[in-house]
Amino acid sequence: MASRNPNGDEDLKRTGRILEIIHLIAIRPRQYRAKDFAERWEITDRMIKKDLELIRHRLRLSLRSSPQGYYFEEVPKLPAIHYPFTEALSLLQSTQVARHISGIDSADLAAAVARLESLFPPEFRPLLRALTQRPQRTVQRDHRQQMLRLLNQALLEGRKLEIVYETASRDGDISRRVVHPYHIMLYVRSWQLIAYCEKRQAIIMFKVDRIHEATLLDEGYTISSEFNAEDYMGNSWGVMRGEGLTPEEIELHFDSHAGRWVAEEFWHSSQDSELQPDGSLIFRLKIAITPEFVNWLLYYGSRVEVKKPLHLRQTVAEEHRQAAELYL
Repeated sequence: MASRNPNGDEDLKRTGRILEIIHLIAIRPRQYRAKDFAERWEITDRMIKKDLELIRHRLRLSLRSSPQGYYFEEVPKLPAIHYPFTEALSLLQSTQVARHISGIDSADLAAAVARLESLFPPEFRPLLRALTQRPQRTVQRDHRQQMLRLLNQALLEGRKLEIVYETASRDGDISRRVVHPYHIMLYVRSWQLIAYCEKRQAIIMFKVDRIHEATLLDEGYTISSEFNAEDYMGNSWGVMRGEGLTPEEIELHFDSHAGRWVAEEFWHSSQDSELQPDGSLIFRLKIAITPEFVNWLLYYGSRVEVKKPLHLRQTVAEEHRQAAELYL
């Protein structure tokens, strides 16, 4: 196994964070303060302020602040190509990943990457090139960014993975198994891998943070033509599939503080948000109500009110009542 480089992992993590901060400020100006970013990544205000100083001085972006949050006086323009700044970042990173896929002309891709990089201000190039390192063949759980890159490489190249996985049930049993990656999805801050498991002989979902180790194998596979990620998830909320449950119309009212966080995330394909004059949010969706969804509502406490259905409103109220009794 190649030697680990903890400092390199931290640099890569910071690079990804800085690019995401730029993306968030560009698409939602005056909505994020340093405190908001610190809470999002669970780091100190001081670290976030260093990131913001890097964006302002090293990348030379016209970053400004207001009482409501940060904004750019002007987002860098990209001549000769009709892509918004944030879409160009995604395109460049995807092209960089494709350079490692066998069967694709590496010379043509290298030229494409160079051309895309030339569209960005010179100060961006060291950050963008830091994302081009090829993943190790074997990755441990404590290197999350490398783990995600290895899973994506396996999916792109159609190669099997051998993983050491800790189950959530059965007292956290750890087993070694071979899987065929089908789909990788982000649920809030948790990455999930949908894959065919040779041990279980079924398509199941793995939480990436429970993969202790993953090794890229030489053996290939093909994704079943019958697999569709949306069909697989069905009418579920998050990662708990609501098999056998009937989807219901749900209406929630979030206060202005919680509503801002809820509105900026993609939770479900049926969601519909309606911002109110006082800054609060009406949030509607149609899903099968699972224990995971109830727990999600309980997390927001008094910042959310269930409007309908009535039985969900009663369930949440009863959970809060029982919790309050613990402190009486």
